[in-house]
Amino acid sequence: IYMSKQANTTYKSGFVSIIGRPNVGKSTFINHVIGQKIAIMSDKPQTTRNKVQGVLTANDSQIVFIDTPGIHKPKHKLGDFMMKVASNALQEVDVILFMVNAEEGFGRGEEFIIEKLGSYKTPVFLVINKIDQIHPDELFSIIDTYKEKYDFAEIVPISALEGNNIETLLNQIKAYLPEGPQYYPADQITDHPERFIISEMIREKALHLTREEVPHSIAVVIDKIERKGKAETVHIMATIIVERDSQKGIIIGKRGVMLKEIGQRARADIENLLGSKVFLELWVKVQKDWRNKASHLRDIGFREDEY
Repeated sequence: IYMSKQANTTYKSGFVSIIGRPNVGKSTFINHVIGQKIAIMSDKPQTTRNKVQGVLTANDSQIVFIDTPGIHKPKHKLGDFMMKVASNALQEVDVILFMVNAEEGFGRGEEFIIEKLGSYKTPVFLVINKIDQIHPDELFSIIDTYKEKYDFAEIVPISALEGNNIETLLNQIKAYLPEGPQYYPADQITDHPERFIISEMIREKALHLTREEVPHSIAVVIDKIERKGKAETVHIMATIIVERDSQKGIIIGKRGVMLKEIGQRARADIENLLGSKVFLELWVKVQKDWRNKASHLRDIGFREDEY
C-alpha cells in the first residue's frame, strides 16, 4: 500500500465496479478514463471475460475500476464463469456503476440486472452511455423509465467515446469514496500482467477481422515472451485457439493473409504498450468445444479459484 504524499489533506480511495448488459461501452469507458488501452473493444457482445482493473490516480484520490463481463444468462461453462466473475465483482466495492446504452430501450436484460442489484447495499449510479447517439430530448424519458425501476444514488448521462460528462461522473464517484490509502503506485494503471493484456490485444484483432465468421470461440494463449539482442526487441509467440477446423481456416485465411493481418494490427498495439519493437509469431490450434471443458478453460487461464 502506497501512502499519500499529502499527509495533511484527506485522501480518498476505493473500488468501483462497472456492470451492464454486453456491449454498452464499459471497456470504452475504462480506456477513456485511464487514457491507455487496457480493455479490448469489439462490437460483439461478451468480449470482456476477466475482471479488468483500471487504476486512476489523482493528487487527492485513487479510483480502482473493475470491469466485468456483461451480465447475461449463461449458455455454457465459459458463460457460467463469466457470470461468477460479474457477481463477485459487485461484492465489497464502494460504488456500482450500472451502465446502459441510451440507444437501446429498457428490456429483460436490464430487468435481470436490476433484480440482482436489489441484494446489494452499495450505492448504485445509473450511467447512461452513448448520449451522443440520441436527441437530447430523448434523455428525459430514459431517465424517467429507470427512476421508476430503482432508487439510484446518482444518474449521470455520458458519452464514453466522445468524453462527454466523464469529469462530472468521476467527481461524483469521488464524493462517495471513503478516506483511504493509495493502493497502487501512481504510475500503475492496471493489475493485469502484460501477458494478459497482450493476449487480449491479439484476441481483439481476431474478433474485429473475422466478424461473424468466428464468434466467441476464440482464446489466445501467450506461449513465450523474451527480449533479444542489443535493440531489446521483444519476441512473442502466441497461439489462437478455436473450436473447429473451419474456424482455423478462417483465422489463417488464404495463403495466411488473415493471420498476417491479425499479427500486424496486434503488433502495433503491443509495441505501443511495451514501448519496444516487437516480433510476433502466431499459431492457430483447434481444441474442440473448449468453452465447455473445465480442463481447457483452466489451461487457457480461466481459473475459478481466483474469483
